Amino acid sequence: MNEAEVRQRLRAFILNEIIRDDLDIADDEGIITGGLMDSLSLVRVQVFIEEAFGVVIPDPQMTVATMDTLNQMVARIMKG
Repeated sequence: MNEAEVRQRLRAFILNEIIRDDLDIADDEGIITGGLMDSLSLVRVQVFIEEAFGVVIPDPQMTVATMDTLNQMVARIMKG
C-alpha cells in the first residue's frame, strides 16, 4: 500500500469513526492539539493502524508529540 492510500484510509477512519462531522483535516493539522481527538481516540487509531495496516506501534510511541497530524501518523505507518 502506498503513502496516498494509507493517508486516505487513515483520514476516512478519523473523520468517520472519531470526529463524526463534515469537517476535513489538513495533512499537517494538529488533530489532538486542535481538540478534534482526545487520548482515548488515539488508542482507537492505534488499534485501527494495527488492524488495517499490520503495523504495531508501541504505546510509548503513541503520543501527541509524535502522532498529532496525519503526516506524522502516515510517516510512522510507512516506517513499519
